[in-house]
Amino acid sequence: MAAARQAAGLYVHVPFCRHRCGYCDFNVLTGHDASLRETYVAALRQRLGQVAADGWPAMASVFIGGGTPTQLTAGQLGTVLGAAREQLWLREDAEVTVEANPEDLDAAFAEGLAAAGVNRVSLGAQSFDAGVLSFLDRLHDPATVPAAVRALRAAGIAELGLDLIYGTPGETAGSWAETLRAALALEPTHVSCYALTLSPGTPYWRQVTLGQRSAPDDDLAGDRMQAADEALTAAGYERYETSNWALPGSRCRHNLATWAGGDYLGVGAGAHSHRQGRRWWERRATHAWLRGVDAGDPVGGGEQVSPEQQRTERALTGLRTVEGVARSDLAPVDERACRDLVRAGLVIDDGEVLRPTRAGLAQADALVRALLA
Repeated sequence: MAAARQAAGLYVHVPFCRHRCGYCDFNVLTGHDASLRETYVAALRQRLGQVAADGWPAMASVFIGGGTPTQLTAGQLGTVLGAAREQLWLREDAEVTVEANPEDLDAAFAEGLAAAGVNRVSLGAQSFDAGVLSFLDRLHDPATVPAAVRALRAAGIAELGLDLIYGTPGETAGSWAETLRAALALEPTHVSCYALTLSPGTPYWRQVTLGQRSAPDDDLAGDRMQAADEALTAAGYERYETSNWALPGSRCRHNLATWAGGDYLGVGAGAHSHRQGRRWWERRATHAWLRGVDAGDPVGGGEQVSPEQQRTERALTGLRTVEGVARSDLAPVDERACRDLVRAGLVIDDGEVLRPTRAGLAQADALVRALLA
């Protein structure tokens, strides 16, 4: 775990989306034009130059997320990555990930990503059920995903993750099983499975509040998670975090370092950073962030992370991973609760590190509540 903490990562936020999906509460911007995207790319280059003066250590990973990063052109993404290499110290073996929507990827775009140095793509497949995709307001159809995968593989991008969502009202056990089957048929190196959540303020939340749509069912979501774990494990994937499975050697290094309490630099609208116990975030609204970059300071706020915050956050992230968390990071531990969890087969305690079992990963939040005295 010490090695993971020493690794710094760079996160770049791209807020642009063609439209906002009904369940989404991320920091996204719709209704933009090409000139704003070009302005944003120029501002990212400028911001990377500003933070370079802070003397960050070598970056072991870069993660471009959103929003929808592939709303930028492959050339624009290459410009951002080129600026990162010029202004910051990126390791030669850095993991470089871009989130992408299937409908944005064709052969030329995939080749452009590879030429820019992207070696990992996280593809927002979400489902292979057309009805579920419609409920989620996604713009692609199930056939779009295999085409995108073929384009990425032809371009030489071997590390390919699929993001899936389960628990959508109307989804059946059979349709979820078919989504898992279709995903595995594409032989991704990584699969993330997330439960549909009801986030206050989203269009979906308002529809549920007005009685126009059903809320997700937590019990059914638990069944879907178990089905995913069984199918993916049987296919040779290792569950290394509550929502993430990977083939051996294909775990997301960027996320692992963040979950282990490592330092990370975030640039872009609403991006968060953490360094040596201090956390700060850039202005969330895109136009306010652009003005801030021009003024030389787009930071919207910050805080010194208290020991109690560090303790809680290490528990929340560490107990979601198979690596677990050091006892010293959680002290004081509720020892009686710990013994109960060990007897229940939910936690492994070797005296130095507390690790969730396969069953414990599905109850990570409950483990945190029990163990923190």
